[in-house]
Amino acid sequence: MVSFKLVLSDPTTGKSEAQEVKDASAQLLIGRKIGDVIDATTIGLAGMIMITGGSDKAGFPMRTDVMGGGKNYVLMTRGVGFKTEEEGSKKRRLVRGNTITEETYQVNAKKFVDAPKAS
Repeated sequence: MVSFKLVLSDPTTGKSEAQEVKDASAQLLIGRKIGDVIDATTIGLAGMIMITGGSDKAGFPMRTDVMGGGKNYVLMTRGVGFKTEEEGSKKRRLVRGNTITEETYQVNAKKFVDAPKAS
């Protein structure tokens, strides 16, 4: 069956914790995209969480601007999966799409807190 390493961050304290999500709980994450807000009670946690990223078994990061769950070569100037010291440099890098699949190893998420409403 499918299993993921879920890294859950708390934006209020700045701390994160990792836990293993297996079998039926992991099946609920497949097909979700970066930016989706889901009810965490379906995977055994309290509250709501927002998916912020992840990586596959080989370490290729997920990017929000690459559609699907497969790997693609993308011409990058900055962002996730690209580090440079030179100003204005471009490079073609292999990254994974924004959808969680069976090849995904780690899923990054944060506790979702609604912004306070203005009165």
